[in-house]
Amino acid sequence: MFDAYHWINEPKQWQCEDGTLSVVTDDKTDFWRHTWYGFERFSGHIFATEVPEDFTFQVKVCADFHTLYDQAGIMFMADDRHWLKAGIEFNDGTPAIGSVLTLGHSDWATGIFTGNPHEFWLRLTRKGDSLRLQYSSDGYHWPLLRLCYFPAGAAKIGVMCCTPERSGLSVDFLDIALTPPANKALHDLS
Repeated sequence: MFDAYHWINEPKQWQCEDGTLSVVTDDKTDFWRHTWYGFERFSGHIFATEVPEDFTFQVKVCADFHTLYDQAGIMFMADDRHWLKAGIEFNDGTPAIGSVLTLGHSDWATGIFTGNPHEFWLRLTRKGDSLRLQYSSDGYHWPLLRLCYFPAGAAKIGVMCCTPERSGLSVDFLDIALTPPANKALHDLS
């Protein structure tokens, strides 16, 4: 199932069993470029595959976030200066849903997650130079998290996790699916 996927910053502990990818994060791993903090980091774990054209990628993520900046979700990237990550990130004492778009410099958009942060879904659809990012707390209802520009061209899509302040976050990625792009209207939340 994961034959076309490969690691970027492979963690010391991981396994694939019955279609589930299980990962335990290494110490002080992160993704960030410049903005506010001034530093550059690209040490988090990514399990990804090449995507030359449009697609929809979907995954279920299960983890127990409890330390500042614990995070897990998806990563779409052209290189270490051009990427989008999204998922749950532990921030200000609570798990939040959010995304970071990096086109030379990182931004950070985050908000309250009203579902169970230990189990959530993410979906990313690419059409040309546009990305539509959605999340779900039940696997059925998919609110928009972000709509953004991203340069067209070959890239990678997959899952990511990192722990900037520690090691040891256990994450399970389930129901990973890469399909042709879902051709749904922007406000179709199914």
